[in-house]
Amino acid sequence: MTLAASLRTPVRLAVLAAATAAIGLTAGCAGGAKAKKDVAYVARDVDTLYAAAKDRLDRNNPKQAAALFDEVERQHPYSPWARRAQLMSAFSYYAGRDYAKAVQSAQRFLSIHPGNKDAPYAYYLIALCYYEQISDVTRDQKITQQSLTALNEVVRRYPGTQYATDARLKIDLVNDHLAGKEMEIGRFYERSGKWLASTLRFRTVVDKYQPTSHTPEALYRLVESYLALGVPEEAQKAAAVLGSNYPGTEWYQKAFKLMNDKAPGTTAS
Repeated sequence: MTLAASLRTPVRLAVLAAATAAIGLTAGCAGGAKAKKDVAYVARDVDTLYAAAKDRLDRNNPKQAAALFDEVERQHPYSPWARRAQLMSAFSYYAGRDYAKAVQSAQRFLSIHPGNKDAPYAYYLIALCYYEQISDVTRDQKITQQSLTALNEVVRRYPGTQYATDARLKIDLVNDHLAGKEMEIGRFYERSGKWLASTLRFRTVVDKYQPTSHTPEALYRLVESYLALGVPEEAQKAAAVLGSNYPGTEWYQKAFKLMNDKAPGTTAS
């Protein structure tokens, strides 16, 4: 399962549904009004315009919904609906997978209303936009770093919220993803015989991403790389850490055998 796929969880859906409902409830007496097919500028009262935008969103047409929510702010900038429409526009862009515009809209909302009660949702939405764009480990991980930064910002600012709870789960997944990227590069260097470069990558996994699923293999790869560099003492240290923390893994068994074969005067534990 990819990171983007893992995002489609009941927790995430419940969080977004609750927050969106809180923002989008009650569009005045015109709640049943229908939006015109053409979303170009047509002067309309705020209740009708907001209801039309909400109707398009409910009908799974987020692109037109976003355009109509933007119209609410443009035509009625001083109405209380304008503030709600800004964030609903961000959500609509997100629902339509236009992540750049979603981030832009959410950031605009935060710049104008930094202390608003819906600010935690805006920060969370920004983090989701980055998170859902994370690519596999063979590609550049700039967006992954942006996702990690945004998720940490949610936890830092609003630690007791449901958004922070979900963000913490995603931070673990993002760190595992970043560790996987380090492992991929480290293995490439190892296959190329660039042992010093490989040890630096594997050390990063052990030191920076220790709780991830990649740590046992990283320790084993350190054993391999240190032995290739001719420093069995360092290999022994890595093998000892592996044996102490992950004694039942295949990586420890392989490290134990490798140490006995390549450095019989030392032990792996």
